[in-house]
Amino acid sequence: MLTQTTIKWWQAFNPAIYLISILPAIAVIVLAGEAPIWKQGLIFSTLAVVLIQHAINLFNDVSDWNLGADTEKMDSWVRASNGNTRTVTIHAFISFFSGGIIGLSVLIVGDKLWIIIIALPLIALGYLYNAGKHPLSYTWMGEWVTGVCYGPGVFGCLWLVTGLDLNITAVLGMITFATLAVSLLLSHQPPQIETDRAVGKKSFCVRYGIQKTRQVSVALFTIALLLIGAGISLNHNFSYLQYTSLFLLIISFCFYLGKIGPNPKRVLLLSSTLLLLSVIALPWLVHTNPVPAL
Repeated sequence: MLTQTTIKWWQAFNPAIYLISILPAIAVIVLAGEAPIWKQGLIFSTLAVVLIQHAINLFNDVSDWNLGADTEKMDSWVRASNGNTRTVTIHAFISFFSGGIIGLSVLIVGDKLWIIIIALPLIALGYLYNAGKHPLSYTWMGEWVTGVCYGPGVFGCLWLVTGLDLNITAVLGMITFATLAVSLLLSHQPPQIETDRAVGKKSFCVRYGIQKTRQVSVALFTIALLLIGAGISLNHNFSYLQYTSLFLLIISFCFYLGKIGPNPKRVLLLSSTLLLLSVIALPWLVHTNPVPAL
């Protein structure tokens, strides 16, 4: 049964969850190597992605509130609105269309309107993830939709917006963020398995159990970080010692997550740390003749 405890809007706002929309932009910079990128386009496209993600989070809170899931979730935007789902829905549409307008403006300025052919179906998937009486997030398709939206959708479109070619690095990046996003989603599911099951939500955790969910979350996280390492190796000319240090760091992060168990904060913190360290360290680590992006 839903409690009516109210909270303030800043208690519902959780900045950490938006990292999954910001990290792909950082990865584009890291994996581009010495290839030139359109930085202004990348910045505003990332802002558009964050706004659309925010809208989807709001739609998710409304959907869960109406269907009776996540009853233990205290940082719900619906709670912050005193249970008024209409207010949250309006907030969601404002954020959704603001993100869409910014994204469309970037494509027009950059003369890349053709990307909209790729982006629109994926944005529609993101909306349907939480829309209606039978949202995709309540079906077995939820995890697949998440992977497609954050892999080809977010990373893929950001990569193309910056003017980079569709190449092996782009494919690695798309797989990286598809697996990382699903790992993050799975890490979120175990605490809410009972309420999800009660409302008929067919999440991975409901279908396969808590232990399997945590194992798969760690496995996908490991794949994502190894692919980041592979992408860096392809596009930067390191010494063997530097390669070894990079992959030892990745292995230590993966082992740590497997040891203590995944949750959203740990998945985001470890992946963010790797990418931020890469951004900071790469200018000092690369040789004078870097390998061009493949």
